[in-house]
Amino acid sequence: MVSSQRLEWLPGDGVPRFLGRDSWGHVAAIGGGEDGDGSKPSDLLPLSLAACTAHDVVIILRKQRQDLLGLEIRIETDQDPEPPWAFRRIGMHFVLTGAVDPGKARRAIDLAEGKYCAVAATLRPIVEMAFTLEVLPA
Repeated sequence: MVSSQRLEWLPGDGVPRFLGRDSWGHVAAIGGGEDGDGSKPSDLLPLSLAACTAHDVVIILRKQRQDLLGLEIRIETDQDPEPPWAFRRIGMHFVLTGAVDPGKARRAIDLAEGKYCAVAATLRPIVEMAFTLEVLPA
């Protein structure tokens, strides 16, 4: 499977800014400074992991007829202290809200991370990934 994305630099002074376009043409603002427009490029990697995993978790729990009303993932990363600041660990704490069986939720996370998420499959050989789960009532 081949897909195509695009990144365009937005010329200007200060911290470089970019517009990214995904394979469907959706735009993402990417920057590098706290005051700039757009996400910090290195933050996009753990966010991509979380989004990829969450997408599959929602689909799996829907198929299991779980009453999922909310999903939030709290992400913590550990990076090397020196350039290039490689990621060593990405921890994700899943907070699910609704009448969701914790066993089914755990299984959905395991399937998403271990079988379906392309980002997790790519990172697994080089980055430690940890997942925790919390289910809150509606």
